Amino acid sequence: MEDLISVLITTIRVSTPLILACLAGLYSERSGIVDIGLEGKLLGSAFGAAVVAALTGNAWLGLLAGVGVSLVFSAIHGLASINFRGNQIISGVALNFLASGLTVFLGGAWFGRGGNTPPLSGDARFYGIQLPFAQELAGVPVIGPIYSGLLSGHSILTYIAFLAVPVTAWVLWRTRFGLRLRAVGENPKALDTAGMSVSWLRYKALAITAVLVGMGGAYLSTAQAASFSREMSSGRGYIALAALIFAKWKPYPALGACLLFGFLEALQYRLQGVRLPVIGEVPTQAMQALPYVLTILLLAGFVGRAIAPKASGQPYVKER
Repeated sequence: MEDLISVLITTIRVSTPLILACLAGLYSERSGIVDIGLEGKLLGSAFGAAVVAALTGNAWLGLLAGVGVSLVFSAIHGLASINFRGNQIISGVALNFLASGLTVFLGGAWFGRGGNTPPLSGDARFYGIQLPFAQELAGVPVIGPIYSGLLSGHSILTYIAFLAVPVTAWVLWRTRFGLRLRAVGENPKALDTAGMSVSWLRYKALAITAVLVGMGGAYLSTAQAASFSREMSSGRGYIALAALIFAKWKPYPALGACLLFGFLEALQYRLQGVRLPVIGEVPTQAMQALPYVLTILLLAGFVGRAIAPKASGQPYVKER
């Protein structure tokens, strides 16, 4: 029981940035903008959050900085893909390269730690929040470990990530804004004919995307870890996009997909150094590759037919 709870706690912690990035991609792609740059936004916002948190000693200011960096990246992506009607894939890939190079360069120039930032402590980090009566219920069989260990003790960004799932479902399927957002991703011409601005709606979607993925990046450097390290996003932006396709661009399946990938990552932590029956001890490198390999297998074998929004990746040209 304790081993299972421990793996599930790790699952929730490592799934948090995936959930935020996946929901961010959901808003973007539902509006017709493919955002390969989620990886770069995660990395850039993690760096921005760590730098400001280290300089000010305030995790909330770090979070704002992380979101700010992500907003700048989204503005560049929007300018290239909406205004200049450029290739969205190339724009996203360019953002990933920009974040990878810029974080190392600025980190090395400012702190001289090989691209890493100084360690964070005290108010510069987000710590776990104890839910009411968590300590009192810790000794109760079954319920105690689940409530005090699994549900309690996570950072506020983790609770925001899980809360963002039903909020996203409500926004996309129960509000006028969500209806228009889905419409602009399916048939922007119809929306334009109705007198609404396609560009403005897509910029709104990119702004929401930036806020969510910015929180994911800030979580990496100020909650999950205690500093920024080079390439610390470790492909999570790509995994979030894979989870989005696996979930067929729907919020609750996206949550399930992210938790599945998080569980696989938590499992590889748990199995490192453990002798398995018949196989024996598996090399650490092979265990670390497990989530990525299974991601490919799941996408190749179980995703089925995933139909993206019809206008996804297509720049809109207003007819005169």
